[in-house]
Amino acid sequence: MNGKPIRPQGMQQEEPLSFEYPAQGEPGVKLHPSDVPPVEPAQAMPGAALRRDGLRTLPQLSEFETIRHFTRLSKTNVSIDAAMYPLGSCTMKYNPRINEVVARLPGLNAAHPLMPDGLVQGSLEILWRLAEALQEITGFHACSLQPAAGAQGELTGVLMIRARMEARGERRRYMLVPDSAHGTNPASAHVAGFEVREVRSLPDGTVDLAQLERQMDGDVAGLMLTNPNTLGIFERGIRRIAEIVHAKGGYIYCDGANMNAQVGISRPADTGMDVMHLNLHKTFSTPHGGGGPGAGPCLCTAELEPHLPVPRVVREGGDERSGEDARYRLDWAGPASIGKVSTFYGNAGILVRAYSYILAMGGDGLREMSETAVLNANYLRHRLSDVLQVSTEAPTLHEVVFSDASLASHGGITTLDLAKRLIDYGFHPPTVYFPLTVHGALMVEPTESEPRAELDRFVDAIHAILAEADADPELVKGAPHLAPRRRLDETRAARQPVLRWTPDGPPPAK
Repeated sequence: MNGKPIRPQGMQQEEPLSFEYPAQGEPGVKLHPSDVPPVEPAQAMPGAALRRDGLRTLPQLSEFETIRHFTRLSKTNVSIDAAMYPLGSCTMKYNPRINEVVARLPGLNAAHPLMPDGLVQGSLEILWRLAEALQEITGFHACSLQPAAGAQGELTGVLMIRARMEARGERRRYMLVPDSAHGTNPASAHVAGFEVREVRSLPDGTVDLAQLERQMDGDVAGLMLTNPNTLGIFERGIRRIAEIVHAKGGYIYCDGANMNAQVGISRPADTGMDVMHLNLHKTFSTPHGGGGPGAGPCLCTAELEPHLPVPRVVREGGDERSGEDARYRLDWAGPASIGKVSTFYGNAGILVRAYSYILAMGGDGLREMSETAVLNANYLRHRLSDVLQVSTEAPTLHEVVFSDASLASHGGITTLDLAKRLIDYGFHPPTVYFPLTVHGALMVEPTESEPRAELDRFVDAIHAILAEADADPELVKGAPHLAPRRRLDETRAARQPVLRWTPDGPPPAK
């Protein structure tokens, strides 16, 4: 097809783009002749500004060829259904199929976002009950389910802090962000109109309280805090952190990306947090990957509630003793609200999946989920600490971060080499080179989904790779060898992405 000789590759077949298949004149769908009168070409053709140049022809594939094409492409992806997916800070857990069944019930799946409230009472009740459940889990007073992803929920929380400051007649300039924060934290603060001041970490990975106290003044709106933090460490001084920020009239936004470590164990609102987002596509198992869809509900205290996005689902009436049914509606009232942050009411299908998961697990099950996630991460920490250097001596929770300090003695390999070779062993690589506070970081989060046998298989793979590096470093440095593609130029991929196929191929490297 492309002039190269065919060679055996198991099921890892070389799959061309659909544009690269030879045009055989075989359309996917054959339509009967149209009985609609033809339209004059001048009226039917789009304007010149809308026409695409450079495409010689569109792919012409039969339905069967199309199905095979996309099926083969799907097999080049790594998924949680096939193997452990240990991305640190991402909580790539198994998605129970019962959630998919529930989300596909006709009354939910076929609901249209423009239907009047009276025709979607079941959907609205599910959303209302989900918000109530998330408030109970986190301890917060109010909730908006509208944000469509974690970063959007994060931005929502910061915009609410800004709105509260303006309602108080203040315009504070700065937002404090620890150096171990997720990368979207300073970005969200900037988009919300704040200047970012970094708060450094102590050697044990926790916030430097002395520096925080020096930086927290009357021109700082608040602190963006991840707890457990990016090293998987619970901020032991969390109450003191809250005292320092609140004493100067500031608010604390809590990044809920690591909530998988504390559901049923610790409630963020009880530790002094003011507003937070939750990643339903992480902690509560809804599909995570492929760019979404996600859901990042925002929860807050009573003081910040007036600034939550609209609309919110409210319940009216209802008495279980008398059998009177409650009614649910979307409430658009909110003169102090920051407004809408997503179309309609967010990603409703993801919200349904999360509620299904919460109901299936129950309170005891949710606590066991977090306890098992912490146990699995510490099991890996124990099993790998003889060959990889743990980044901190402090106790870790749901994830563990290793540094590259010991890799140089294994043939001079790097964190990236180790991660790429893991692909050949059937594992998606862990998060690498993050957090930036750890040199050559390798960040592993197994979640509660993985059985001990899979954890042991991961440990064995790490040991095997280090032994390979001792015997033949170039083998590891050249990995992956068994993937559909070898190692790519990641810098060029980020700076010069080729987003459109052209007959002459991508431009030459600069």
